[in-house]
Amino acid sequence: MTKNLNISKALILLLATACGVIVANIYYSQTIIAPISNDLNMSLKTSGLIVTLTQLGYGIGLLFIVPLADRYENKSLILLLIGLSIIGVISLGLVDSSLLFLIMSFIVGVTAVAVQIIIPYTSHLVLPTIRGRVVGNVMSGLMLGIMLSRPLSSFITETVSWRAVFFLSALIMLLLGITIWIFLPKRKSESEITLSYIDILKSMKQIVLTQPVLRRRCIYQIAMFGTFSLFWTTIPLLLLSPKFGFNQQDIALFALASVSGAIAAPIAGKMADQDKVKKCTMYSILIALFAFAITFFINFNSIISITILLISAILVDFASVSNLVLGQREIFLLDSSLRSRINGIFMASFFIGGSITSSIGAWIYVNFGWDGVVITGILFPLLAFIYFLTE
Repeated sequence: MTKNLNISKALILLLATACGVIVANIYYSQTIIAPISNDLNMSLKTSGLIVTLTQLGYGIGLLFIVPLADRYENKSLILLLIGLSIIGVISLGLVDSSLLFLIMSFIVGVTAVAVQIIIPYTSHLVLPTIRGRVVGNVMSGLMLGIMLSRPLSSFITETVSWRAVFFLSALIMLLLGITIWIFLPKRKSESEITLSYIDILKSMKQIVLTQPVLRRRCIYQIAMFGTFSLFWTTIPLLLLSPKFGFNQQDIALFALASVSGAIAAPIAGKMADQDKVKKCTMYSILIALFAFAITFFINFNSIISITILLISAILVDFASVSNLVLGQREIFLLDSSLRSRINGIFMASFFIGGSITSSIGAWIYVNFGWDGVVITGILFPLLAFIYFLTE
């Protein structure tokens, strides 16, 4: 398939919607763990595995499935993963066993990597001069899916049930799959060399060693998404505490109000197309640092404190999204025949950063309070900024 230099707005909207709908499946469970665990007689300790296994599945998919897009036709891979995801999501709504729920959560995580085939697929459709803007628009869909999934699942659970969340997702995924099957053009690998699956996986180590731009953007991404994940892992704990006294619906509204941070994607994409990647990367890092720093000044349970936390949430989202788009624009300028493998490696760093801070965030909050969270939240972008100064 040749590049479609006049990619339509309708196709961009379809790709952005696909990313949002698919990636949301990873995050639906995060705010409704309590009703799920109560229904399935799952212990509090075991219920924490829901998020862990979903993220683990996503990480494994990034490393072992996404690279296949450099070898096989992309549209078919996307449709296959959507089909498997539908089965997984329906199963989440039907099962009465905690073990089966955990297994299917892992499978849903694996199949969600379809979004990381869609994004490099999009970059193949357009010229480099507008690639940042187009990928930024598609990334807006992905980030909106992440940000809206939590409040949406909370609202549906509150009004219907937690099982309805997954049944509705399956229906939307089915409609999405049909639309993609009808309208998405096919795209075959550009590589003239036919590699075996094992050779594709082995080549990823060499890609990391020979691509300094990829290595640098991975380090930035570990720090920036680590900051994002730390904030959203710990802020519900702070808001649910007696210091603020929020309930689940209040937290859903708080998360919904912070969605405006997703506007960073098209802005960052446009700046990247104007060769302002380095300057905008610096701004993103400093915004993330500032976002956590201002929360030092909250005076619990006041309108001013809630406003500061909301501003911080918007800025953290804005910084993380813009850095992600800037990074993807940079790595998509590298060898196009390796693009899916490069993107898989880059997004694995995204997963690593989030996993580190997700796993330690609650522990830091319990042992050191919000001040400990703030210090950790400042440390990640501060280290990224020090590394940035070596560029």
